[in-house]
Amino acid sequence: MKLLTPDPGLLFWTLLAFLVVFYILKTMAWPAIIKGLKDREQSISDAIATAEKVKLEMAALKNENEALMQQAREERSVMIKEAKEQTLKMIGEAKDKAKSEYDRIVADAQVAISQQKNAALTEVKNQVGALVIEVSEKILRRELSNKAEQEKYINQLAEEVKLN
Repeated sequence: MKLLTPDPGLLFWTLLAFLVVFYILKTMAWPAIIKGLKDREQSISDAIATAEKVKLEMAALKNENEALMQQAREERSVMIKEAKEQTLKMIGEAKDKAKSEYDRIVADAQVAISQQKNAALTEVKNQVGALVIEVSEKILRRELSNKAEQEKYINQLAEEVKLN
């Protein structure tokens, strides 16, 4: 039962030890503990604020990144469209150039064919003329070798001239 009813001296010394420890803790330990807790609370709130700020910055960067990606997609589509248009333009120009070259070659060929045709016709005419002269010369020699026939031919020509 002695444990339940303490001695007044023990109670006094226990109370005195408690007050001394309490005073030492209050003057030396508690301010440091409270300062540490406040510092920790401040660092936690700063970390939360920083995290919120980083979160907002990340959201802004994400939005900016999306905008840049959209702009890049638009630029890519514009570049592809321009490349297709340029390709079609180049193909059209190449076709036009080929067509004009074809027309020029055909025109040159027609001129060359016409020139060759005219040259061939001239040569044929010259050969025909030479043959006609040669045949006429042979015929006239045969006819003019006979004097009676020569006079008959002259009379015939004279009558034709009179008639015309």
